Amino acid sequence: MHDDEQHGPLAGFTVGVTAARRADELSTLLRRRGATVVHAPALRIVPLADDSELLAATKELIDTVPDVVLATTAIGFRGWIEAADGWGIGEQLLDTLRGVELLARGPKVKGAVRAAGLTETWSPASESMAEVLERLLEEGVEGRRIALQLHGEPLPGFVESLRAAGGEVVGVPVYRWMPPEDIAPLDRLIDITVAGGLDALTFTSAPAAVSLLRRAGERGLLNELTAVLQNDVLSACVGPVTALPLQDRGIDTAQPERFRLGPLVQLICRELPSRARTLPVAGHRVEIRGHAVLVDDELRAVPPAGMALLRTLVRRPGWVVARADLLRALPGSGTDEHAVETAMARLRTALGVPRLIQTVVKRGYRLALDPASDAKYADS
Repeated sequence: MHDDEQHGPLAGFTVGVTAARRADELSTLLRRRGATVVHAPALRIVPLADDSELLAATKELIDTVPDVVLATTAIGFRGWIEAADGWGIGEQLLDTLRGVELLARGPKVKGAVRAAGLTETWSPASESMAEVLERLLEEGVEGRRIALQLHGEPLPGFVESLRAAGGEVVGVPVYRWMPPEDIAPLDRLIDITVAGGLDALTFTSAPAAVSLLRRAGERGLLNELTAVLQNDVLSACVGPVTALPLQDRGIDTAQPERFRLGPLVQLICRELPSRARTLPVAGHRVEIRGHAVLVDDELRAVPPAGMALLRTLVRRPGWVVARADLLRALPGSGTDEHAVETAMARLRTALGVPRLIQTVVKRGYRLALDPASDAKYADS
């Protein structure tokens, strides 16, 4: 049996989840594939049912009927109709929407439109805002009034393009993004990331990415967090809009072709194992994952100090690494080289095969790389 079938492709990896909405669903999908999940909502979504901004925008729409209404998210469209019902103007809103060109971005939004007893004029097959924009510009928007149901997501270039072509764009803000009520979990997530405790960080909205970076900045950790995300941690984003705040800071991101949670998890399942280092050591196949090691397809949990030592040895497989170098690699390392011996003993116990790491008397330790592999790895 392959290790992925036995343990799950994400066994031994730690994944951070920043989502507020559908966080449980995403966390469950990741755990089911073996990941350890650290969840910290980077924001909270506040419905605007009691918000004067949405009420004013809705009343204005009923009084001055637009030519086009674009519904961008299913949850946002449902929330809008429910809020209008709560204010006693639900039927008026539905009547208004029946008389306009109603565009629905994708199948889920189309479902929400139909559930409200309405029929969309058109919906793109691709769920792409670019396709919606292309259609509107082809139709011509000069002098037309376009209402855009917003869901907290920035729509870079979309509004600007319509206005540049002579359209009047009215935003209908259904939800507002706010910082989380309890900031402690987000601070813990930032600390864990900076300390090297995460293998991947997931983002399902641009505001969540902005919120994480802003909070790191408030704590004076933005440069450290950016460096870790640029070099060591996979930033997995549900789509290109979500990725923008990270890319603006020079952080590479990975995105699935379909902007859904399932494909996002599949992407992580491909990416993280491909980053793991696999070496033939003392007759065994050793794969080094985030906080665990696969020894001949058997998953071995390794404490952080042990992982720090192992990663240092793996950088120069087969070469002797001095105790002083290993001491520097230990988290919170002091000056007592005895700490290396203690951590090394625990590492060997955790690996279950003591001879994977050899002690070289008076010099240090080495990974017992198989002789046939020495030439292959000597220069790596």
